[in-house]
Amino acid sequence: MAQASLSEQVERLPTGPGVYLFKSKAGRVLYIGKAQNLRSRVRSYVSGGDGRIRIPLLIDRTEDVEVVVTPNVKDALLLENELIKQHKPPFNVRLRDDKQYLALRLDPKEKWPRITQVRRFKQDGALYFGPYTSSIALRESLSNLRRIFPLRSCRDAVFRDYARRGRPCIEYEMKRCVAPCCDLVEADAYAALVKGTTLFLRGRSDELVNELRGRMLRASEEQRFEDAARIRNQIGAVEHTVERQQIVDKRPVERDVFGLARSGGEIEVHVLHVREGRVVGTRGFGFSDVRIDDGEVMSSFLGQYYAPGQGREIPKEVVTPTAVDDDGALGGLLAEQAERRVHLRSPQRGALVELVKMASENAELGLARRLEARDSLTRALEELQEKLNLSRLPRRIEGYDVSTLGGALTVASRVVFEDGRPVKRSYRRYRIRDAAPDDDYACLREVMTRRLAKADSDPLPDLLLVDGGKGQLGVVRACLSDANLDVECLGLAKQRDEDSPGPRVRRSRGLKAERIFRPDRKDAVLLPVSSRGLLLLQRVRDEAHRFAIEFQRDLRSRVGLISILEELPGVGPGKRRSLLKQLGSLRAVKAASEQELAAVSGVSRRDAAVIRRFFDALDGETEAADEATGG
Repeated sequence: MAQASLSEQVERLPTGPGVYLFKSKAGRVLYIGKAQNLRSRVRSYVSGGDGRIRIPLLIDRTEDVEVVVTPNVKDALLLENELIKQHKPPFNVRLRDDKQYLALRLDPKEKWPRITQVRRFKQDGALYFGPYTSSIALRESLSNLRRIFPLRSCRDAVFRDYARRGRPCIEYEMKRCVAPCCDLVEADAYAALVKGTTLFLRGRSDELVNELRGRMLRASEEQRFEDAARIRNQIGAVEHTVERQQIVDKRPVERDVFGLARSGGEIEVHVLHVREGRVVGTRGFGFSDVRIDDGEVMSSFLGQYYAPGQGREIPKEVVTPTAVDDDGALGGLLAEQAERRVHLRSPQRGALVELVKMASENAELGLARRLEARDSLTRALEELQEKLNLSRLPRRIEGYDVSTLGGALTVASRVVFEDGRPVKRSYRRYRIRDAAPDDDYACLREVMTRRLAKADSDPLPDLLLVDGGKGQLGVVRACLSDANLDVECLGLAKQRDEDSPGPRVRRSRGLKAERIFRPDRKDAVLLPVSSRGLLLLQRVRDEAHRFAIEFQRDLRSRVGLISILEELPGVGPGKRRSLLKQLGSLRAVKAASEQELAAVSGVSRRDAAVIRRFFDALDGETEAADEATGG
């Protein structure tokens, strides 16, 4: 946009607090910010008063500036966070939610609180601890907790069941639960365990040990020697756990210390949770294609990191590598949430500088790992282009899978990978509408036809990948030809052992040989099992299969077995009635052999085989689900 026209807009902006949105000619939101004085802040961008190197690029693309006035800058910060989530502007740092990470949840409002594993923080009054980026770290924390503070871990239904029985479960025998279900612990004693758990997870070990010592002394004075001995053991366990944590600060102040590392547009932010001088938790956050400077990165990041509803504990101090320019909004918001003053510090010397240096060194390591992984994915894409003679680098790959459950509930899935990484917002699920559910080729043809019909609104990939061999690949080619589209495609199928060099060696090492089919080649392409390109194709194929199975399982849980039976080809209402009447129940139908099914009036041997395959597939699916979840 012409600089003069944009400057004219700026002079009409209000001078109060609020949020501003830079928009492109097409109306896309490019950048969102907050300000105490909207006109002054936006003017600094347009007039060149803001010397940051990426600002000219933003202004060159800006056609319009929209503002939203707020009562104060604190409300502007909250609104900024919500609008960033909604519009996902490319010039902003956007903190993704933590649903892929595990956390621990404890609700003190429950009569007998318990620790549970969750994947999402909610505003429900419960306490959340985490997130844990490693399931190993989570299991270690739980193991320590149950050894020191044996709270119940069972679901409410299980709790009520043992309460009716009047006999505790094996967790009580293993001293990992105090069995409140059977009234084997007083409410006050259980409340003390809950408080100890909370202090332990928050890293407030000194406060916890002092409280335990006081309780041990009181128990000893009252001649409750067994209780005193048990509390003594708790103290020893807490102190042993704390000994393994590195002391980084002699002052017992609660701090979150942030570090930042950058390589061009790639940024890594790392946080150290320091409690009572010890690092009790740490985590890194990666961002790509960042076009704003470090100070604004930290301001935007912290506003989202500590936003209400994230369930994060707010420390007394937040230490950053660069000053946060937010007109006091972040400090005010944190103080309101914590109901006390929160200090924002950007140290230039002293002990805090060393903590920031430690956090920044961790950020450097995280950034190096991420860049190395990105380079590895780039090499995988380049290998695929070279070895498979692709006309272009397959930066965008779509993978398809068709899944059926014994001829019923046939579904398909599409997954999308860009630059070697999954793009889950572009995933799609398909219910088969017209094709025969037990005809794999017809189902694939229907899915590809429906997908290619949306080529104008849904960008075509550089590469289509289908799970299967020449037959499936032929279907995809025919659909592309019918749609008059030119997209490269591959089929990926398991290698037959007799065709594979050294199948016994491959099996003994747990390696899976694969055949890659190209439309212009008679024979399959074989890549080494250690090939980066092959591993990427396998990941796309496996992700498509997982997504299809997940959809199928969801449908099955919603419609029930009777409804699924209605989808079986050749099994109409009359045959279903005969099956239920002669065999007595759906459970009996499910358990019947193929011969017993064929003996039912009106059910042919083919029908019996279809029904038996369906239930066998259903059982196999359930077992696979149980195995995957540890059930």
